[in-house]
Amino acid sequence: MDVFEAIRTRRSIRSFRPDPVREEDLVKILEAATWAPSAGNLQPWEFIVIKRQETKLRLAEAALGQMWIAEAPVVVVVCANIPRTAWRYGERGRSLYCLQDTAAAIQNMLLAAHALGYGTCWVGAFDEEEVSRILGLPDHVRPVAIVPIGKPAESPIPPPRRPLDEVVHWEKY
Repeated sequence: MDVFEAIRTRRSIRSFRPDPVREEDLVKILEAATWAPSAGNLQPWEFIVIKRQETKLRLAEAALGQMWIAEAPVVVVVCANIPRTAWRYGERGRSLYCLQDTAAAIQNMLLAAHALGYGTCWVGAFDEEEVSRILGLPDHVRPVAIVPIGKPAESPIPPPRRPLDEVVHWEKY
C-alpha cells in the first residue's frame, strides 16, 4: 500500500475482532512512530503498551466511558516527555513542540497499523490525571493519546472533507 492510499483509506475503528496483534507487527508500528520528525530531533515520545484486560478497562473508563477501547487486543498510550524538548526550547518546547512531535508519531502509528491490516483510533478524550495514575506516569510525562490497535470489525465509510478552496490560502489568509 502506498502512502497516499494509506492516508485516504485509513479510518477510525471503534470495533475490533479478538484476533491478536502479531508481536512483529506491533514492533513495526512502534518503530514507525519513532521515525516521526521532532523539534531538534529530541524525540519526546514515550509509548506505554497495554495488553492486560484489567488495565484496558480502566483506561476505557478514564476515556469518558468509551468501553469499546477495551475490545482492542492492544492499547498504546502515547505520551510526551516534556523536559526532552523544554530543556532546549523552553516554554514553546514544553507547551507546543512536545505535543506536535508526539502527534506526528501518533499519525505514523495509525498509518503503519493500517498498512499492516490493523485498525486504530486516535482517542484524545480522556481524564489525563486518571490515565497518568493508572499508568504510574511521572509528573514530567503527559499522556497525549490512547491508541487501540486490532483487526477491524467494521468498515466505516469515508467521512466528508472540506474542499481545498475552503482551507488553502495563498500568500496570506
